[in-house]
Amino acid sequence: MKQPALGQHILALRQEKGLTQEDLVAQCNISVRTIQRIEAGEVVPRSYTVKTILSALGEDFESITESNVESGLKKAFFLKIDDTKQANFLTKHLKIAWIAGIVYFVLGFAEFPADIARMFEDSTLLYPNYIYIPLKLVILASIILFLRGFILTGNILNNYLLKIVVFIMLIFNVAYYVLDLTSLFFDGLDQSVILIAESISFGIVGILMGIAMLRLQKALGNLATITGIFEIVAYACFTIVIFAAGGAILLLPTLILEIIILYKVAQLVKEKQAAL
Repeated sequence: MKQPALGQHILALRQEKGLTQEDLVAQCNISVRTIQRIEAGEVVPRSYTVKTILSALGEDFESITESNVESGLKKAFFLKIDDTKQANFLTKHLKIAWIAGIVYFVLGFAEFPADIARMFEDSTLLYPNYIYIPLKLVILASIILFLRGFILTGNILNNYLLKIVVFIMLIFNVAYYVLDLTSLFFDGLDQSVILIAESISFGIVGILMGIAMLRLQKALGNLATITGIFEIVAYACFTIVIFAAGGAILLLPTLILEIIILYKVAQLVKEKQAAL
């Protein structure tokens, strides 16, 4: 966050807590003149100073910082929204996300045997191209919408790790689906190598997503804990390629739990909106 928005934010937080500038000085041991200049937008403080002030005001430094990459991705995924429309936006798009998750879950039963056939049976395709290609594209679209729901969840619950991990997972999905479809037309691309690389990379990112999910326990209770554990175990199996089949089985309840997570977050937003 840049000046003068940073100073205005700190001023609003201080006033919200009913603190004078002198009270804040006593809590963070920063001179009153420095605080006055920061709130007025006259200076750009060092990150240490901002962290100290925000800590005294009970706010996490990460919640107001945003990298250029993250800002660009937010714009690309239509995450920068007007505050007056925020609740309706979040409710609508979280609903789209969990419905997309259901679509992804159902179509996965058609996708999985096709991928196995390409990997082990040395055959062209389980389905003809005119079915296989649209199937893959619809699944990719549903994955993008589904993962976007977790980006929104990370924004809502201030889970920076979740947002970053899901961004990476989303990029991997697009890359691997493009490779998968490209391999239909170029013999030089070995489908088994693609699937092995996909299993390992998604396994690593999935474990990080599980860790991020555990951090939602305070907001979502045991549901987040159980989902995080399932994600860690399932994706750990993918990192060890020979256990990938077990990971695929564990992924079924994991996906169901993730869909429930998005539904639960949508309900929390609704409840908050109703309370206003």
